Amino acid sequence: MPVTEALGTIGRVLVRCLTAAAGAGLLSAASVGAQEAVLELPIRPFNVDVMLRQQTFAPDDREIGVQLGITALRYGNVEVRTIYQYFSIHSQEFKTDQHSVFLNPRWNNFIDILDFPKHTPISRLIRHALFGPLEDRAVPYIGALAGGVLPGPGNRAPGHLIGGQVGVRFPVAQSLSVDISVQYSQYGVDFRGEAGQAQQWVFLTGVRF
Repeated sequence: MPVTEALGTIGRVLVRCLTAAAGAGLLSAASVGAQEAVLELPIRPFNVDVMLRQQTFAPDDREIGVQLGITALRYGNVEVRTIYQYFSIHSQEFKTDQHSVFLNPRWNNFIDILDFPKHTPISRLIRHALFGPLEDRAVPYIGALAGGVLPGPGNRAPGHLIGGQVGVRFPVAQSLSVDISVQYSQYGVDFRGEAGQAQQWVFLTGVRF
């Protein structure tokens, strides 16, 4: 076989090998991207929060309660939690227990949408101003609340509950994070036989594991 012909054959084989390798690389990258974007049903992490509440109506005062939840869905930086919230008030005049169950979709690291300009991203400046030396570990988030509360208006069906939240999560160890947030919600509730609409601010601090 002439040298020119042999070199041509070798060149064609090399081109085919490189093309196959490039194709395999693209398929691998696509596979990794698909894995990152896949919808998960993780159940974990669990969260346990202690709450301090200020509300109007039923009654208009401050109470302490507890909130439990699981992460039901996750897709990239978006997660949906299922939450059970409980408040109990005991006094000489009355006793009332309030139970709420709601969904809590969250957008984690929402600040990163401001990742511009290239040299001094706004998101980095905000993180540094808010979290200082913990800026690379903090996971800020915003979320919504939607569900129901018992006892509902008229002490019959559950009352509606809608609201929003803002907070931050700090990973402190493997599979353990400290979560701090503020929630605002409006809901229909029955209090001592009277139906009404309550508004509440809740400060929460707890752990996710």
